[in-house]
Amino acid sequence: MSAIAVIDFETTGISPDHGDRATEVAIVLVEEGRVVDRFQSLMNAGVRIPPFITQLTGISNAMVAAAPDAAEVMQQASRFVGSAPLVAHNAAFDRKFWGSELARLSVPAPQPFACTLLVSRRLYPQAPNHKLGSLVDYHRLPRTGAAHRALADAEMAAELLGRILHDLHTRHGVARPDHALLMALQRCAKPGVPALMARYART
Repeated sequence: MSAIAVIDFETTGISPDHGDRATEVAIVLVEEGRVVDRFQSLMNAGVRIPPFITQLTGISNAMVAAAPDAAEVMQQASRFVGSAPLVAHNAAFDRKFWGSELARLSVPAPQPFACTLLVSRRLYPQAPNHKLGSLVDYHRLPRTGAAHRALADAEMAAELLGRILHDLHTRHGVARPDHALLMALQRCAKPGVPALMARYART
């Protein structure tokens, strides 16, 4: 299986369409279900962080004031990802900021995003809920640091991805589960999951 890049952003709010910007990005590179490299940086986008966001993430205005410029960090992040497809937990959020921050630099962001939240809803409907921390605890995976910091969340999402890939192989008989299967799973209505798994197991 080729490399997959697991990404997480911390931001000033929920939507770049409303002027929110990224304050931190972390990317964990996974090959064959194992972490092989990491990238993490705070970034200064010149936008103030609201107090409630600082309370949630621990990232302060002073911290981003001392951080590299957002353009520099995102150029590095884009080079680190290269052509690898992306994965995030609640990917709709991270995809918006990835695309928005790179668009400011006229850097393309063509990679497909798979979502471990959506995939987990298909594979683990019995889980108490599908928040990242809850799924990590449900599968007894290691917690890798404080929640709502980008590297800790990206590493926990990478652990969850590893468990998903393992279960697709051992429980569903998929010889080499890949990013394309994750994309197919998240688009699949829940009643269609068994047939999708059977089709991938045959191939």
